[in-house]
Amino acid sequence: MTGLGVAVTAAALDGLPGGSTATTLMLDLPSGLPAEPFTCVMLNWNPRGHQPTALFGKPHFDIHFDMVTMSDLQAISPSSPGFAAKAAHLPDAAHTPQGFAPLPGPPLAAQAVPGMGLHLADAGSRPTPGHYNFQHILLAGSWDGRYTFIEPMIARDWLLARRPYAESVHQPVAYQHDGRYPLRYSSRFDSGDDTYRVELSDFVTRRAS
Repeated sequence: MTGLGVAVTAAALDGLPGGSTATTLMLDLPSGLPAEPFTCVMLNWNPRGHQPTALFGKPHFDIHFDMVTMSDLQAISPSSPGFAAKAAHLPDAAHTPQGFAPLPGPPLAAQAVPGMGLHLADAGSRPTPGHYNFQHILLAGSWDGRYTFIEPMIARDWLLARRPYAESVHQPVAYQHDGRYPLRYSSRFDSGDDTYRVELSDFVTRRAS
């Protein structure tokens, strides 16, 4: 596997639904991919952004590359027993992407998103309300002691600008599961087929430790 990503045609980007309700698609991975660690992709279109709107109020996509099953995600609910404890149960430091931590502010249970989990950001460059013009950001996720997703968030206006972008994916010191993990994240416009592509790539094999 050289890359794992999502492609959106230019026509689709021009015809997205509006309103105040987010659209969510759960995407199965193509057959034949390595079983670990990725299980599915959650694609969210947020026509009016989402909380905290002072940071992420622009129309944008959230793309979760999940490392837990769809049934695991469905079980992340405030009505589920132990919700607050599972939100607060962070992976140990060795199994967390280096430099990443929860956003400051509300208790972790209040930050946890049903069907997703807790979001982590690079503590060295965390966005600050009033000083942040959201275009794109790479987040990570956790739930009940596990590192559970990698999430590019990308504003629609950034995609429309058609500027290529790439950055390194922060790695943990150790890994909870055997698998192939990406070192690079990128977004670009492919003029050959009029398609925007958001991709994880440069996969390397890691062993659980």
